[in-house]
Amino acid sequence: MTNPSQGTVPDIKQTIVLHAPIQKVWNSVATSEGIAAWFMPNTFEPELGKEFTLTDPNFGTSPCKVTELDPPRRLAFTWAKDWVITFELEEQDGKTQFTLIHSGWDADKVTEFGMPHPMVRERMNQGWSQIVLRLQKLVEA
Repeated sequence: MTNPSQGTVPDIKQTIVLHAPIQKVWNSVATSEGIAAWFMPNTFEPELGKEFTLTDPNFGTSPCKVTELDPPRRLAFTWAKDWVITFELEEQDGKTQFTLIHSGWDADKVTEFGMPHPMVRERMNQGWSQIVLRLQKLVEA
């Protein structure tokens, strides 16, 4: 019998309470301009099934596709060939709890750049913590 979680690596999960209304946060995480302001340049359009790209200055352009869209509470999209990024928003007395989930990690996979998923996950986890802070500065300004 095999262990169903064998080979998997835990999702990255970053949660922060933002001192901003849910609609302001949604506009920053579910529009092309908003995503570009805190994450990276993109061709995002808030439409289920819509394909778009994210452009990283160091690694180039990655294909993405919107897989979930539930305004103003949840947005998910595929990123590159392995990952899924999910933004969850929950209203809390005029504030917004924002959770970012980066899933799709597999201990046995390597990225298109030849790096093992566990190694990339550690770097991405550190990076996401800084990126989420950029979102906080944007929406709380």
